[in-house]
Amino acid sequence: MIRVLIADDQALVRAGFRALLDAENDIEVVGEADDGGEAVHLAHSLKPDVVLMDIRMPGMDGLRATAGIAADDALVDVRVVILTTFDLDEYVFEALRVGASGFLVKSTEPAELIHAVRVVAGGAALLSPGVTKRLVAEFAERARRPGPTPALETLTEREREVMGLVAEGLSNDEIAKRLVVSPATAKTHVSRAMVKLGARDWAQLVVFAFESGLARPGWLD
Repeated sequence: MIRVLIADDQALVRAGFRALLDAENDIEVVGEADDGGEAVHLAHSLKPDVVLMDIRMPGMDGLRATAGIAADDALVDVRVVILTTFDLDEYVFEALRVGASGFLVKSTEPAELIHAVRVVAGGAALLSPGVTKRLVAEFAERARRPGPTPALETLTEREREVMGLVAEGLSNDEIAKRLVVSPATAKTHVSRAMVKLGARDWAQLVVFAFESGLARPGWLD
C-alpha cells in the first residue's frame, strides 16, 4: 500500500486529490496538511511514502517544507512531489535542488496523478526527458556560474559522461544507445553516480549536473 500525505492550503484541492487516490486499491491517503509546517510534522509522525506538496502556502511554504523533509535522515524514504499551478513555476528548479523528486501541475489528468504517485513511490523521479529539457531551458541559465565541485573528483570519466547525458534528458535506454552499452550498464553508472554524490534520486542528479558545470546551457565561457 502506497501511503500519501497531501499538503495544500486549499481544502477543495485536498478533498479532490484524496477522493481520487483513495479510490485506488494500492494507494491510501494517510493525512492532510494546510501549510508546510504541518506537512513536516505529519511527515515525521505518519512516515508517508509520497508527499504531494503545494509550492505556495501561507506560513512555511512548500519549498522550505521540502528542504526540511529531504534533509532529515529520519525521512530518507519519504518522496516529495511538488504541486504547481503552472508547469514551470518559478520555484520548481529550486525545489528539485533541495530534494523534491518531481513536480505535477494541479490541472493534471487523474490518471497522470495516480501514475505519478506510483512512479515516485517506486523510487523513480517524476521528470520526463521533455520536462527536463524545458526546466533546463527556463531555469538553469538563471543559476550562478558553477565553481569547483570537489565531489566530482569521486566520479569516473564514464560516470561524468553519463551525468551529462542524464542532464540532457536522456533515459537509461537512450544513454545506453549513445554510449553503445547495455541498458543495465547505463543504469549502473547512473546509480553509482547517485550514490557517490548523495543524490536522493534522478532529479537531484540532473540538478547537480548543472550546478557542478557538467552541463551548462547558455552560460558563456
